[in-house]
Amino acid sequence: MLRGPKILLLFGALWVPGVYGQEPHVQQTTAPPPLKMITRLERSQLNETKDLKARLKTTIEFAETHLANAEAQTLQRQYDNAAAEAGKYWALIDDAFNSLKPLNHDSNKTRDLYKRLELTLRAHGPRISAMRRSTPAEYAVWLKEIEDFARSGRTEALNSFYGHTVVRDSQQKPASQKDETKPQKNAMTPEPKQP
Repeated sequence: MLRGPKILLLFGALWVPGVYGQEPHVQQTTAPPPLKMITRLERSQLNETKDLKARLKTTIEFAETHLANAEAQTLQRQYDNAAAEAGKYWALIDDAFNSLKPLNHDSNKTRDLYKRLELTLRAHGPRISAMRRSTPAEYAVWLKEIEDFARSGRTEALNSFYGHTVVRDSQQKPASQKDETKPQKNAMTPEPKQP
């Protein structure tokens, strides 16, 4: 009689780990995106400044601080904290571009503000790239997105210098499509005889 419970116990001991071993192990491939947020203190300081030049300077200082904090957290391998700081950096740079968009782009003052922002983003690019390379892949995805955002921001800032006076490549007609219907005349090609 004791054989039956022992066999069942042995069967259960061997069967249960096998069942649990067959469950698929779901691994998260990316970390959650960093929150793009500006702290209340920073928002209130930015709203207090009425001059756009002073506002941009303050925004860049805050962004520099958050980028430095993100670099320090990355070196300490505290990737969640680094992502949070990177998200704050991202929000501040995005806010800077949003504050410059409604301005007249033909004004020299506006161009100066864009130039200052472009120079800042140019200096930040290698720093963000270095952080991305030393970060695990699940966090590096978001740093790559921030890096791409900064690169496109630089492009936007540089484009503000040209405005409507430069024709973009996408608006030009390629040279190969211009005169495909007309045969080109060559000095060596004889003229067709007319009757």
